[in-house]
Amino acid sequence: MRARSTLSEQQRERLVDLFEQGLGYKAASTELRVKSEPVRRLYRSWHLHGRLCLMEKRTKSVYSFEIKKEIVDRHATGETRMDLAKEFNLSSQKLVGKWAKQHREGGDEALMLKPKGRPKGSEKPVALSEEDKLRRELKRVQAENAYLKKLRDLRNQGHA
Repeated sequence: MRARSTLSEQQRERLVDLFEQGLGYKAASTELRVKSEPVRRLYRSWHLHGRLCLMEKRTKSVYSFEIKKEIVDRHATGETRMDLAKEFNLSSQKLVGKWAKQHREGGDEALMLKPKGRPKGSEKPVALSEEDKLRRELKRVQAENAYLKKLRDLRNQGHA
């Protein structure tokens, strides 16, 4: 069973058989007595990839800026998300909508690949002088002392 699916492998195979017989996702979910939302997602995936939707995808695909830009431009001219997803072999038609939204909100820069992880030149902690270390220790001890005094006073109030 897939990690993010509530459907078992047997249910998924049976649903694909029903789709191939011509049933829609609502009729198929009613037939198997399962929730319609996961069946709808499977139906869209089946519509996009055929029986390959039963195969689990091992890695996450990364798409170049040029591919994303072409897809977004063609979507803006009126091509459907499903047609573009089929043509470019995308995992889901939702990617087209996501990229189009990113492009509307952030322009071409939003479609560019972002570097992963911490930047190379990130700051390293500055070595403290002996005097600074002693000041920090003094502040910590003073705070601890104030806390203990407050605790003592609260305990004394409870017994008085």
